[in-house]
Amino acid sequence: MALNKPLSKLALASLSLSMLISPLALAESAEKQGRSIMEEYERRDTGWQDMQANMQMILRNAQGQESTREIRMKSLEQENDGDKSLTIFDQPRDVKGTAFLSFSHINKADDQWLYLPALGRVKRISSRNKSGPFMGSEFSYEDMGSFEIDKYTYKYLKEEPCGDLTCFVVESYPVDKASGYTRRISWVDQNEYRMQKLDFYDRKNSLLKTLTFNGYQQYSGEFWRADKLEMINHQNGKSTVLAWQNYRFKVGLNERNFNKNALKRAR
Repeated sequence: MALNKPLSKLALASLSLSMLISPLALAESAEKQGRSIMEEYERRDTGWQDMQANMQMILRNAQGQESTREIRMKSLEQENDGDKSLTIFDQPRDVKGTAFLSFSHINKADDQWLYLPALGRVKRISSRNKSGPFMGSEFSYEDMGSFEIDKYTYKYLKEEPCGDLTCFVVESYPVDKASGYTRRISWVDQNEYRMQKLDFYDRKNSLLKTLTFNGYQQYSGEFWRADKLEMINHQNGKSTVLAWQNYRFKVGLNERNFNKNALKRAR
């Protein structure tokens, strides 16, 4: 009987240790699962090389009044870095000729420039201003860069219905300390790994905005794009809709189409 006492203590110690290890193991598993989901989301949107499209940006104030801007968008995929994009405003007259150039990066802050024709000069967007509104919209400059996996750490939360689909729900935490967000929550459908919804939490960890993706269509038999993105700001009652048209892939864009000189000659 004396031998049973130390065995009982050993079993109790093992049980206590397992209770300490399990939450840590679960946390690591949630991190790995969250990252794995977002890696697959990123992987499925590769190989498009270059793209251009037309877009309407519809600004809606808290009273429901709207104003519309006509925009052209060009993007260039990069093998060893984030994507490059050029956004050109065509209408209305007060923004005509304005152009925005963004170089996304894998593991550092994006480089961004804005050309203002009224001033005739190119303005660099500093890292501390990335959380500011992009051209008066509910999108920030930070939102205008491409998604890059190493810009965040992740945590898998759950799966749940999202419309007619079932979605993975993943929480993401920006690595960049200058980010305007403490975290983002993504709803990614389990069928095609398309983003369905994104919640953004501000620096006070309060829900700031929700971005929804609607009207997905597949191009070239492999690339999914949403026809409509809507960003709703829960704190000021404003919203912005991006309505996309005329997606074209592999049209022959190259590095010369994406430099600061391209900003001034964008027409």
